[in-house]
Amino acid sequence: IPPSDPRNGVQSCMPFFRSAPSCGAGVLPHRQREQLNAITSFVDASMVYGSSTSLASALRNQSSPLGSMAINSQHSDHELAYMPFLPRLQAHLDPCGPRNSTTSGTSDRSAHRQNTTSCFQADSRANEHLGLIALHTLFLREHNRLVKELHLLNLHWSPDTLYQEARKIIGAIHQILTWEHYLPRVLGENAMSHLMPPYKGYDPDMDPSIANVFATAAFRFAHVTVQPVVTRLGPGYNANSQYPSLPLHHSLFASWRVVQEGIDPVLRGLLLSPAKLQTPGQMMVEELTERLFQAQGGMPLDLGALNLQRGRDHGLPYSSWRRFCGLSVPNNTLDLAEILGNFTLAHKFQLLYGTPHNIDVWVGAISEAALPGGRVGPLLSCLLARQFRALRDGD
Repeated sequence: IPPSDPRNGVQSCMPFFRSAPSCGAGVLPHRQREQLNAITSFVDASMVYGSSTSLASALRNQSSPLGSMAINSQHSDHELAYMPFLPRLQAHLDPCGPRNSTTSGTSDRSAHRQNTTSCFQADSRANEHLGLIALHTLFLREHNRLVKELHLLNLHWSPDTLYQEARKIIGAIHQILTWEHYLPRVLGENAMSHLMPPYKGYDPDMDPSIANVFATAAFRFAHVTVQPVVTRLGPGYNANSQYPSLPLHHSLFASWRVVQEGIDPVLRGLLLSPAKLQTPGQMMVEELTERLFQAQGGMPLDLGALNLQRGRDHGLPYSSWRRFCGLSVPNNTLDLAEILGNFTLAHKFQLLYGTPHNIDVWVGAISEAALPGGRVGPLLSCLLARQFRALRDGD
C-alpha cells in the first residue's frame, strides 16, 4: 500500500489469496498452472439451485409434496418468501451479521436491526449485493409458484418431477435473458450477429467449460459498469424517504435491509437505473476502489487492484489475448494509442508498464473503446462471444 493511500498505516499490504491450482498444474514438467472452477459453467440458473448435489439438496424443502425450494421460517415479505438463512455461524465469521457502527457508518438503530439476521443460504455470492439478493429471491419465488401450477396440471407428478421440471423452466428463463436480452446490448448487434451465429443445435465437440481468461478477467468488465449508489424507489417508482439511496458499500452483505424493507424498492431501483457509463477517465467508482467491504469492518479493499492481481496470479497478459483473437498487438505507445483511440491513456500505460506487453488483460480490455451499439471493445467482444457461444452450443 503506497504512502499516499489513506489505508497506509493500517496494514503494509492488502490481503490477497492465490486461486487454488488444479492437481499437478505448475508442478509437473511442462505443465502450466491452471486454476479450479468450483461452480458449474452451464447457464442453467445454478446460482439458484447450487452447483453440487449436496447444496441443491440443502436448498430444497425436502418435506414438500410439491418439490418446493426451502424458504425462510422466520421472516416473510408480506407473505412472500425469503431465502432461508445460513445455518447459524459464529458471529465474527458472518459477513451479514451485526456490524460495528463506527466502521459501517450505520446508526445505532440500524445496527440494532441487523442483530436479527444472517446471510441467506444460496449461491456463494448471493449476499454480496442487495441487487443479487433481490434477484435470487425473485427466482426462488418463481420456482415455488411454478411447482404449484405444474402440480395442478399434473396431479400424478412426484415431488422430484415437479422440482426438476420447474428447475428446467427457470434455467430456460435464465438462458433467454442471457442470449436474447443481455448479450446483444453488451456486444452490440453487429458484433452479436458476426461472433454469435444462429444456433444450429448441440455440438458434442464443443467444450462448454469456462475459459480461465473469461472468469478471471473478461467477465469482470462489468465491475466498471457499477454505479456508486444503489437507487431504491417507492411504490410509484419515485424517490421515497423510507427507502433512501445507499452508497454502494452500504449495500454489500446487507441481508437485514431486505428482511426489514423487502425486495421491491431494490427491484424498482434496478429497473430505472442505467449501468454506469465507462470512460477512460472513470474506469471504476471509488466505492469499489476505496471502500470495498468497508462496512464489514477491517481495511477497505480495492476491487481494481484485486482484479489486476488475479490476472497476474493466473498469468494473463493483454497482448497475448489480443493475438489469440486475431487482433493487432501493440508494441509501442503509438500502436496502443491507435487501439485505444486515446493517446493520453496510452502514454499513461507506457509510464506505468514500460511496455504494452506488460499490460494486464483486465485493464487493457476495459480501456478499449466500445464497439457501436455495445458496451465492450474488440477484445472483450471476442472473449465474451467465444465463451457464450461455447456455453450455448456445448450444452
